[in-house]
Amino acid sequence: MFRRRRREQPEQAAEQKSAAPTRESGPWDADEPHPEADRIDLGGLRLPHNPDFDLRLASLGDQHVGVVVLYDESSLQLQALAAPRSSGLWDEVKTKILGQAKHLEEQEGPFGSELTGEMKVDGESRPARYLGIDGPRWFLLGVISGKAAADETAAAPYIDFIKDVVVVRGEEPMAREEPIPLRRPNEQQTGESPEGPGLNPFKRGPEISEIR
Repeated sequence: MFRRRRREQPEQAAEQKSAAPTRESGPWDADEPHPEADRIDLGGLRLPHNPDFDLRLASLGDQHVGVVVLYDESSLQLQALAAPRSSGLWDEVKTKILGQAKHLEEQEGPFGSELTGEMKVDGESRPARYLGIDGPRWFLLGVISGKAAADETAAAPYIDFIKDVVVVRGEEPMAREEPIPLRRPNEQQTGESPEGPGLNPFKRGPEISEIR
């Protein structure tokens, strides 16, 4: 469980005070003005601190590829991917998801177009809600499942959580759809960015581990 609290570095806070956010909410890019807050630093993602949430890293091999947030009989998977400078990935990712899940429909949500309905994981069906956000050279995919996928009241804490996420893309070259590297709060950033497979919402591949 993530329990480390992180306040933005002093130089970052000074920059944010001198330039007010141009939008009401995120997800934020690390290089744009965004509100100062206690956030958990995972390298490629800085997540808002909420003591009611159980946050865990999802890993494939020795690479951390995403985050799983557990709360109130529901879960949220978050993964940040590298995207082309010229265009976003959400339209393409939506097409891929719809090609694998036939019981989803498109609708408008707080971040624009999203997919809702049911998905099958290992032969079992469960409510699902897919949210995609295109950022500058990154793409953030959120998958809400369980009670919150079909209940707006239950989903509200997850939506607020996503709105305060900060994505740290970095300047290093990355392949299209390559997971933006994550790390545990007490680990040093290595600077390496090994390409690896991303989270597949239709399989139980990633290993989920607690952070204390």
